[in-house]
Amino acid sequence: MGINSERDIEANMQIGPTDQGMVRLFIEADGIEIPMDFDPEEAEEIAEELRAAAQAARLVTG
Repeated sequence: MGINSERDIEANMQIGPTDQGMVRLFIEADGIEIPMDFDPEEAEEIAEELRAAAQAARLVTG
């Protein structure tokens, strides 16, 4: 499966801080739970990548 492969899977995602000072992405789909913890610096890098991807996607659909 690649970035451009579409799937018909429903998933829920939650994002928030943990009591250990980490940022957690929590994904649940089809009975599978995937918690992913990042330190604040990593989370900021991911946020920057999301912003850059959103901007690039606007150029494709614009």
